[in-house]
Amino acid sequence: MSQAGFPNLFSPITIGNLTLRNRIVSTGHETHLNDQGRIGDRMIAYHEARARGGAGLIVTEVALVHPSAVFVADPIRVDTDECIPGYRQLAKVVHGHGSGLIAQLFHPGREMLASEDGTAPVSYSSSPTPNERFHVMPRPMPLEMIAEVISSYGDAARRMREAGLDGVEIVASHGYLPAQFLNPQVNRRGDAYGGSLENRTRFIRDIAADIRAKAGKDFIIGLRLSGDERSHEGLEQSDMLEACAMIAADGVLDYFSVVAGSSATLAGSVHIAPPMFEEVGYTAPMGQAIGARTGLTTIVTGRINQPQDAEKIIASGQADLCGMTRAMICDPDMANKAQTGRVDDIRACIGCNQACIGHFHDGYPISCIQNPVSGRELHFGAPALATPKRRVLVAGGGPGGMKAAAIAAERGHEVALFERNAQLGGQARLAQLLPHRAEFGGIITNLTREMELAGVDIRKGVEVTEASITDYAPDTVIVATGATPRWPEFEGRDDAHVVDAWQVLQGDADVGKSVVVADWRADWIGIGMAELLAQNGHSVRLAVNGYMAGQSIQMYVRDASIGRLHGLGVETLPFMRLFGADEDSVYLQHIMSNEAVICEGVDTLVLCQGHTPRNTVEDLVRELGLEHHLIGDCVAPRTAEEAVLEGLRAGLAV
Repeated sequence: MSQAGFPNLFSPITIGNLTLRNRIVSTGHETHLNDQGRIGDRMIAYHEARARGGAGLIVTEVALVHPSAVFVADPIRVDTDECIPGYRQLAKVVHGHGSGLIAQLFHPGREMLASEDGTAPVSYSSSPTPNERFHVMPRPMPLEMIAEVISSYGDAARRMREAGLDGVEIVASHGYLPAQFLNPQVNRRGDAYGGSLENRTRFIRDIAADIRAKAGKDFIIGLRLSGDERSHEGLEQSDMLEACAMIAADGVLDYFSVVAGSSATLAGSVHIAPPMFEEVGYTAPMGQAIGARTGLTTIVTGRINQPQDAEKIIASGQADLCGMTRAMICDPDMANKAQTGRVDDIRACIGCNQACIGHFHDGYPISCIQNPVSGRELHFGAPALATPKRRVLVAGGGPGGMKAAAIAAERGHEVALFERNAQLGGQARLAQLLPHRAEFGGIITNLTREMELAGVDIRKGVEVTEASITDYAPDTVIVATGATPRWPEFEGRDDAHVVDAWQVLQGDADVGKSVVVADWRADWIGIGMAELLAQNGHSVRLAVNGYMAGQSIQMYVRDASIGRLHGLGVETLPFMRLFGADEDSVYLQHIMSNEAVICEGVDTLVLCQGHTPRNTVEDLVRELGLEHHLIGDCVAPRTAEEAVLEGLRAGLAV
């Protein structure tokens, strides 16, 4: 499919005085790539990759306009002129590749995620209305502070103009400070900033007016908002439509950027980076409604990961531009590939949230489980051609082995990948069988295509033996043989009806009506297995060796899964250690009190107890004295993210 196949997506559009080459937007998202609160080389390299890859517009992440806006450790700040040099260099680089550049201006209000030094800061909001997610009780902003914060937005915009950016975006989405003024459930003021809709929109309208006065008439001003906060006591679509109409009537704004959800509640926060169970483009009708009501240009963001989907949204008039942020975290060259007819070569995002927003929540720089170069552009760069060229044997066709093979072959080596099974993918083939995880299988499709493009000799159904190694005669071996389910020792293991998660997913186990899932890792396997069995009519108890189900996975994925388990009637038992089993009971031990917990009336015990490395090929290559590299679960059982990263490193090392 050529550009003609995406006539709307790749048509230019003008916002204010800025003409964009296409309708693809990298929307504002946290990267943790800043340099002590400023934009430095790492962040510039990150955004440059997306601009070089063809993005029409890049919106930088939230930047704090006022000292009271600090909500995480080491945030980007635009409350002094010290920010200008970094933004100026970023603008020069991004504009040099033909992309527009807009900066997000931010104040979280009561949505305080963390602090600068470990002590809880004082938060401010429209009123002393606490939030549900972070349990913050804010202080109401006095009028003089409101005026000061409004002015700080305008001052920040003036700095962005001086730095050479094309515009700014006021972040009023996800229940942040401007949205707290909009929401009558939060804003209970009795002055000019509370009460009527006109008063509740005044904060945003005053901010926009101050920006326009200080930055000039030809500087773009956008407003990011949630078309529906999807939260208890949150703004609904009808509320937002009325507010947008009033705000747009002032004639100051140039565009609306429409998302969904709210940071204020666990249910609403899922939509900040909606996982794979959300419908593709589900926010588009919200954008269409706002565009129709206001007549302003609209950007919509929310699970738009493929150019085909973006084309449909724009062609149908639901939006003028599409935020495709995670799509370009996964494949920075997505736009260029789509425009030149290389759709099958796009590394499609699978919505796992693990290394993008998952890294942010854990305090680490952004990356992607499929594309470890994301966030590490300065470290990896473009793979150098290999000299001399060598024969490389990759043992194992899971994600790690596939990545290693693709990178090694891309560098010019002669590479053969041996996979003992008839299909590639390793544990990813099982992961995609769990509820709401079907897209995870996309990692197999994407990595297979990477290998094909690089010219890897893929040999499926081939065991790595001394004979097959001797026959291929490699110069080096990359061992990526993965792991097998771990069966720990416990009383009754050989007498009770015990199966493991792999056996269930592969259809090799007859599971009884009443089930206990013993989940040691507290990851997606145990929580997914409990949901699958409950969906299929089993009575399920999920015993977790941790303080909650899904403890080790990204919070939006976990929290939504816990909600579904509750709806299915799954009983969750936290702080549990597997102790034993017999023909109708499972014996657990509380990991803090060591007291016994007995689950009676159990037909089947399902083990989700982690994995044991498969080391037979490692032992073989050591015996043969061959140069080798170990990657993924055969080193230590972890996740696809580590396997792919280690595959990249091995492919670069050989």
